[in-house]
Amino acid sequence: MRPPARYAAPNIGYVLINHPKSDVVCSWSGEVSGVIDTEGECVEWTFPGELDSVRTARHVVRDTLRAWQLDAALGDVTVLLVSELVTNSLRYAYGPIGVRLVRVPPDDDPYVSRSSRPALLVEVSDPLPDPPHARTAGPDDEGGRGLQLVACTARRWGTRKGRSGKTVWFELALPG
Repeated sequence: MRPPARYAAPNIGYVLINHPKSDVVCSWSGEVSGVIDTEGECVEWTFPGELDSVRTARHVVRDTLRAWQLDAALGDVTVLLVSELVTNSLRYAYGPIGVRLVRVPPDDDPYVSRSSRPALLVEVSDPLPDPPHARTAGPDDEGGRGLQLVACTARRWGTRKGRSGKTVWFELALPG
C-alpha cells in the first residue's frame, strides 16, 4: 500500500483509513469517535454540539470524498446536505453529533435487499429521539429548507431511532 499524502494545517488532526483500494486521509478538528475499516469504505466521526462542528463536518466530508475520488459535483451536494443536517442537530438537540459515510457497493444496500447501483450512504445522528419534521419555509424565512433539500436531492432518505437518539440518513447514487 502506498503511503498516504499528508498536508499540514494548524490545529487540525488526521484520520487515516487504510483500505485495500485506497488510503484516505481526513483532516478534522472535532472529536473522533471511531474509524471503521470494512469491506466497503466507511468512516464516521463524532462532533461536539458546538457551532464549529458544522464547518468541521463539511471539511472532513469533502476531504473524504476527494480521497475516495468521487465526482466534485457529488461532493458539493453531499457537503451541502451534511451541513444542513448537522445544523438541524445543533439547533434542536444537545450533545454529540455523529456523521457517517459509507460507499455501498451494488447488491449490498443495508436498507433494501438488493440494489443494482452503487451508492453513497450518509447518516447524521444526534441524541434527540424525536424525528425531524419537514416544514414549508416562507420566502423570507432563514431556515426550514434542510429536509426539503434532502428530500429533493437524495435518491432515498429517512430516519430511524437509535439506542439514544435518532439518525437521519440519505442516499446518493454513485456512477457505475
